[in-house]
Amino acid sequence: MPSTSSHVWKFFRIGGLDQAAIETGADLLALKHLDQKLWVALSCPVKGLELDEKTLALIDTDKDGRIRAPELLAAIDWAAPHLADVGALLKGRDALALSAFNTATPEGKAVLTSARRILASLGKPDATEISLAEAIDTVRLFSTTKFNGDGIITPDSAPDETLKLLIADIVSSLGGLTDRSGGSGIDQGRIDSFFADATAFAAWSDKGSSPDVLILGTGTAAALAAVQAVRAKADDYFSRTRLAAYDARALAALNRSENDYLALAAQDMSITAQEVAGFPLARIAAGQPLPLLTAVNPAWADALAALHRDAVTPVFGAAKTTLSETEWNALKSKVSAYETWTAAKAGASVEKLGLDRVNAILAAASTLQPALTALVAQDKSLDPEFTAISSVEKLLRFARDFRALLNNFVNFFDFYSPEQPAIFQAGTLYLDSRSTEFCIKVAAPSPLAAMSKAYIAYCDCKRIGGETMKIAACFTQGDSDYLFVGRNGVFYDRQGQDWDATITSIADNPISIRQAFWSPYKKFVRLIEEQVAKRAAAADADANTKLATVADTTVNADKKGKPETKKIDIGTVAALGVAVGAIGGALGAVATNLAKLSPLQLPLVIVGLMAAISLPSMLIAWLKLRQRNLGPILEGNGWAINGRVKINIPFGTKLTERAILPANAKRDLTDPYEDKEAARRRKLITTLVVVLAITAGYIRWDHNRHGYYFWASEETKAEVAATKAKLAADKAALDAKAKADTPAVPPAK
Repeated sequence: MPSTSSHVWKFFRIGGLDQAAIETGADLLALKHLDQKLWVALSCPVKGLELDEKTLALIDTDKDGRIRAPELLAAIDWAAPHLADVGALLKGRDALALSAFNTATPEGKAVLTSARRILASLGKPDATEISLAEAIDTVRLFSTTKFNGDGIITPDSAPDETLKLLIADIVSSLGGLTDRSGGSGIDQGRIDSFFADATAFAAWSDKGSSPDVLILGTGTAAALAAVQAVRAKADDYFSRTRLAAYDARALAALNRSENDYLALAAQDMSITAQEVAGFPLARIAAGQPLPLLTAVNPAWADALAALHRDAVTPVFGAAKTTLSETEWNALKSKVSAYETWTAAKAGASVEKLGLDRVNAILAAASTLQPALTALVAQDKSLDPEFTAISSVEKLLRFARDFRALLNNFVNFFDFYSPEQPAIFQAGTLYLDSRSTEFCIKVAAPSPLAAMSKAYIAYCDCKRIGGETMKIAACFTQGDSDYLFVGRNGVFYDRQGQDWDATITSIADNPISIRQAFWSPYKKFVRLIEEQVAKRAAAADADANTKLATVADTTVNADKKGKPETKKIDIGTVAALGVAVGAIGGALGAVATNLAKLSPLQLPLVIVGLMAAISLPSMLIAWLKLRQRNLGPILEGNGWAINGRVKINIPFGTKLTERAILPANAKRDLTDPYEDKEAARRRKLITTLVVVLAITAGYIRWDHNRHGYYFWASEETKAEVAATKAKLAADKAALDAKAKADTPAVPPAK
């Protein structure tokens, strides 16, 4: 919505766009009232910019990897009460004077106290300003102490070995939280959960020692495991025997067919083949008990043997080698109490410590748990101090980076500045005798970027060590004749590191008016080259065919009669004569018309002809160059651009520079490897053009002097001479008549 603030804003017209200037603290405070339609950008990514990601992460409060306008405004609101003049954020320095802190607010007093404490800890109690490096060092030192205000304690926080071991046990059982020091520790929630789980596990374990649960003593667990291993297959077996007892006709279907066994026999089988595992445990018969040791499915033999050893023998004795359905159900009932108990396990997180260790901890819980709680409280008590120190670092980061962020968000002053590159400009690409500073880090080529109407070369960049990145390099001067996929260049990032760059794809758009001017002629030359290549290939194929024909004729000359001599067609000769005459006539007409022009008119004709050919291409290029827009390129890289950030022709020449010799360079034009024959041809053509121009000028001058061309016939010359004589006589007669008709003027008195 429109601004309701009385603040007077200053706008600059840059890149065809009105951009708000942010120069004072009052501008910063009034930014919340500036209509966001007047902002150049509304959001930007946290990563991929030439700005400290830690600073951007402090502004990105929702941690979604993007900074939006409300988050930028919130950062200003946070900084305002800490500083006497919030305009200190616009200086772009990584240091703040102590006098810059606001002593009239609690926030300002707290950060000032912390800043002085930091300087004192570094042996600089009399310092009048604090730098970001000093604040970071203090925060780093503070974060490695036993207590750092985050409410998380590590084994190093404990005063004795008992508590250290207990903290380590809790981390092992429940997992740790990352402390500000980077170590793994626990908070109050982890402590409470651990003791609750330990109590539940101990109570559950006590129930498990009851004789009603351990029905088979220490072998109950093994018996349950053996029963569970075959339960589904055994229940299936007895269901099949009941069905067989109900109707004997189902017996064949309940057992596997002979064809199933034939299919298995055709394969290489192992005794535990998965194909056999799906068969019943034993052959189905009405009312037949389940055999355990013999005549059983080979895939289940080991499991049935374990059932006999661990469950059947303790209950029925070792002599029991078969089970009826009643006996099977009784066996399941024997272990059901233990199964119910295991399913109700509580406090499983502490089980890995063992029951003895858990009981030992619970025995001392009345002293251990309060001791851990006291350590957490002691750590939390330092939170205000650490928060104040962190606020000092945050303010110093804002003081260094906030100006750059604003000038690449609210406005794009840095992008249009010749001294300061924008935060999205990744470096400079050198390729094809040009350098372009218009390079942006990208994840991949974006179809949206092509809407910028800029010529974009996407490059893969690599460094020794395996580092890689992708950039979109925009060329805004020169031509695209030698820009193609596969070309290599060198990319220098903002830190001065060099990368090998290779063009992988191109978004083709006009680069310059100059390129558009020569484009029709280059296309014409390419067309001629293609046609010549096609004709040459066709001629070569035709020659090969003729050679093959001649060879065949020579070899088989004795088998064929004398070849008939082909006569020249008179009509063909006449047609050729007409064609040659027409071409000669056309050339003569052109020469005659050119000869009629004055020497000053000839260049104008040539210029007009070239303009007629190049003007359409130049017009199209001019229209596209006027539409070049930075927005779609950044939009494809995660930005939300609000305005049309134009890249006009003069600005484009600043972004891409062509190779230019130094001002005091000396050139030696003698090339020892010059193609002498080509040079002679060029000189000959140049001389011929000059001679033709002089000849045409002389012919025109001679025509103007005599009234006819020197190759005119005698009759034409006589007619011209007679015409000139008649005109001269007529003029003399008119002059005489005019003189006679003029009255005499009397002499003056």
